[in-house]
Amino acid sequence: MSEQQHRNSFNTGFVFGKKNYNFMLIGLGVIALGFILMAGGGSEDPNEFSDAIYNFQRIRLAPALVLIGFGIEAYAILLNPDKKKH
Repeated sequence: MSEQQHRNSFNTGFVFGKKNYNFMLIGLGVIALGFILMAGGGSEDPNEFSDAIYNFQRIRLAPALVLIGFGIEAYAILLNPDKKKH
């Protein structure tokens, strides 16, 4: 193999395309939003129990957002940026 062919056989570009990175950022944002919504709900006084920790936002919505964010991340990794539209 000549040196010219050897140099051309290596791809020095990024592994993912711009579309992949955009979806990755969206996925990270959704995951971060899920963790932010999951936070809080505790009582100010440690001797008192607050039922706010069991509300819909912390038990259903926030974990669903985290899982959706992980799904978006998987889609971003598997997305083929070189696929042409017909």
